[in-house]
Amino acid sequence: MTNQTQMMEFLLMRFTENWMLLRLQAVLFSLIYLAAVLMNLVIILLTILDHRLHMAMYFFLRHLSFLDLCLISATVPKSILNSVTSTDSISFLGCVLQLFLVVLLAGSEIGILTAMSYDRYAAICRPLHYEAVMSRGLCVRLMALSWLSGGALGLLYTAGTFSLNFCGSNEIHQFFCDVPALLKLTCSKEHAIISVSVATGVCYAFSCLVCIVVSYVYIFSAVLRISPRQRQSKAFSNCVPHLIVVTVFLVTGAVAYLKPGSDAPSILDLLVSVFYSVAPPTLNPVIYCLRNKGIKSALSKVLWNVRSSGVMKR
Repeated sequence: MTNQTQMMEFLLMRFTENWMLLRLQAVLFSLIYLAAVLMNLVIILLTILDHRLHMAMYFFLRHLSFLDLCLISATVPKSILNSVTSTDSISFLGCVLQLFLVVLLAGSEIGILTAMSYDRYAAICRPLHYEAVMSRGLCVRLMALSWLSGGALGLLYTAGTFSLNFCGSNEIHQFFCDVPALLKLTCSKEHAIISVSVATGVCYAFSCLVCIVVSYVYIFSAVLRISPRQRQSKAFSNCVPHLIVVTVFLVTGAVAYLKPGSDAPSILDLLVSVFYSVAPPTLNPVIYCLRNKGIKSALSKVLWNVRSSGVMKR
């Protein structure tokens, strides 16, 4: 009988052993989580209720916000619960589910960001044919392809990781179940399935990155040919939020997964993983609310209606 069948749970890494600091971390994570949930829900509701936002760009933004909402919900609530109850455990099946969801959602998010770059290309480089190019059917197909790609990666990574034998310690040097941290607990010498999974994930991410770069090469070429400065500025402003979101997502992911591994866990490794899993879902709605005129206009309209209703009741 292997150790894998005997291992019924894993232990997630704590940020600190100090009781007061653990409570402080729980409060901080709770505030960040509530802010992320609220902001992403606002974008989802605005893009559904405001008819002016029923466009391809906001269709993808709505799904991006939904993915961000799910991504932060897959990791942060469990960490908050463990900090409040002073426990570190996560069940074997809970760890399997968490790993699957994180990979699925991250993979789907890369796909949605790629689709959004194509949408920006169509809006700026082919404005006269934008409605025809970015049809409802194409948007649904691109969204479905993103989810299917993320789901396939999630199944590959989860099956590859948990097909290995785990030996010795069950302490994961991470605040959620992640592939690199779990691989350090395995005693299997053959990692063929996980190697195929990693290669597939790298090819997928690289393909998406190439598509995004090519889209923006065409976009910047087209923008630089626009003569009035005001139109140039408007075109750039439409691209800036997406560029910032892509950069935050890819840079935080690259720092988390491409940094040299260490046998001894450090608080820096933990902070890097927190930044990767928490920063994009929290910052994305802020970036779009600050930079996107459509979202700002819809939000101002809702706030004005709420304020007007309050005044009338008085």
